[in-house]
Amino acid sequence: MTTVAELIIDALAEHGVKSVWGVVGDALNPITDAIRREDRVEWVGVRHEEAGAFAASAQAQLTDDLAVCMGTVGPGAIHLLNGLYDAKKSHAPVLAIVGQVPREEMGQDFFQEVDNDKLFADVAVWTQTLTHPDQLPELLESGVNAALGQRGVAVLSVPGDVGSLDVPHGTRTPTFVGPAPLGSADAAEVHAAAKAIDAGDRVTMLVGAGARPAREEVLALADKLNAPMVLSLKAKEGFEQDNPYEVGQSGLIGNPATTEAFAACDVLLMVGTDFPYKEFYPKGKTVIQIDSRPAHIGRRTQVTHPVVGDARLTLEALTPLVARKRSAKHLKAARKIYEEWGHLQARLADPKHDKKLLGRLRSKADNPDHRIRPEVVAAAVEKHADDDTIFTTDTGMSTVWLSRFVRFTGARRLIGSYNLGSMANAMPQALGAQALDRSRQVVSFSGDGGLTMLMGDLITAVAQNLPVKVVVFDNGRLGMVKLEMEQAGLAEFGTVLHNPDFAKLAEAIGMKGIRVADPGDVDGAVKEAFAHDGPVLLDVLTNPDEVSIPPKPTVSQGWGFAIAKTKEFVVAPE
Repeated sequence: MTTVAELIIDALAEHGVKSVWGVVGDALNPITDAIRREDRVEWVGVRHEEAGAFAASAQAQLTDDLAVCMGTVGPGAIHLLNGLYDAKKSHAPVLAIVGQVPREEMGQDFFQEVDNDKLFADVAVWTQTLTHPDQLPELLESGVNAALGQRGVAVLSVPGDVGSLDVPHGTRTPTFVGPAPLGSADAAEVHAAAKAIDAGDRVTMLVGAGARPAREEVLALADKLNAPMVLSLKAKEGFEQDNPYEVGQSGLIGNPATTEAFAACDVLLMVGTDFPYKEFYPKGKTVIQIDSRPAHIGRRTQVTHPVVGDARLTLEALTPLVARKRSAKHLKAARKIYEEWGHLQARLADPKHDKKLLGRLRSKADNPDHRIRPEVVAAAVEKHADDDTIFTTDTGMSTVWLSRFVRFTGARRLIGSYNLGSMANAMPQALGAQALDRSRQVVSFSGDGGLTMLMGDLITAVAQNLPVKVVVFDNGRLGMVKLEMEQAGLAEFGTVLHNPDFAKLAEAIGMKGIRVADPGDVDGAVKEAFAHDGPVLLDVLTNPDEVSIPPKPTVSQGWGFAIAKTKEFVVAPE
């Protein structure tokens, strides 16, 4: 006979699920035992369920297919929530299998009992409790198909007395849906967009992750329109290689070229992007938005011409309809600013910057302790990383340095909590990525605040032989919060972190640890870390006062920094 647990795991293995993330215990014991006896599925035991959910979210995003995590009754299930919210907001298909108290105790406020259906109601596109073997295979199919079809989270609760029950003889193994067919936009919408493009002299494109499958079509249209191309952070992957139109990112991680490209255009053409920061969109422009999700259109900026459809198919229809723009002045102006800005950034990435005349003068104000500039670290990683490296970044300043210095050429991939904006995501997402392929280089850009929030799962890297390279920007601060306070004119408060020697901590758990305090040692340390065949933690003591200047700083922000620094001088931060 086949048990409920065995049928579930067999179905997931047949679909292609390679690993399941979680913490073992009580209600889920029959399911983890089924995994133990299934050679096609690896059980990855984590130290915190949140890390397991982040890892599964990363796997779903990288494979564009189902990933699985588990948390047992009550607290174990609750711990999954933050990582599952990351999956939800990243449109990642994740199945969470969670434990529940035995059926006869449900609804009686039993030990550890929580109402899973209510708990996960907001995060999940589907949530149900399996109470009888006769519900299979249909209930599991319903949940997984919802996750795959709606690109979200499904939560299946399994009471403690159900997993070991036998399913009826002859019960078939559940099977799941494939990807939904793609569709082009309505012809009338495409023609209206083409007319609007032809009516404008200067077009700027804002390209997001949804356009990645349409790389050649996007580049062909940019060429025809002589359009500068602003990339969302997630569009770095796929659009930075051999792209003479890109001018970097907008928002707080942006640069002056994107401001110029937005301000000078007549038409803003958005393709596959849900860039959320409304204050950075240009005003008074004709806006065309191409997106496969109707709910995304118009929710960030007012859209003149909505175009609902797959990016590749829609651009195939649109590009032949538009006239070629003969003038390249708009593109050249933005590209010139972008290149000049890049040269200025490259100076900061020179390990000898602070020993030169201008560097010595600058460092008196912004690096008096002579710590390593984070630009140096990011540039060294860019130099030594493989062409197919998977990068993960913590929310905050580590993302800024990656966005400015790491180029996504070759087959490089990028994962982060870019919609939820959680702390602590990078290291567990790197674990998830590494479990997909232990021979592929995976690098985590970790902030010291983010790392310490889920630091226990560094042990998972060692225990599971996951050779991730964790680069820690160790500035003793919650850096982005510090920046937010100072922009608002507030003295830095509550952001100081009293960190241990992370390299020694790594060595204590069996991971190679490297600590760097001198800019001249960064390049060699990165090279050493990447050459090691196991997990590595690279602890780099970076400058806490390094400022990521907005692409178009305002007078109020300038005054804010001045006022904040005065307050910090008078009253030192705790």
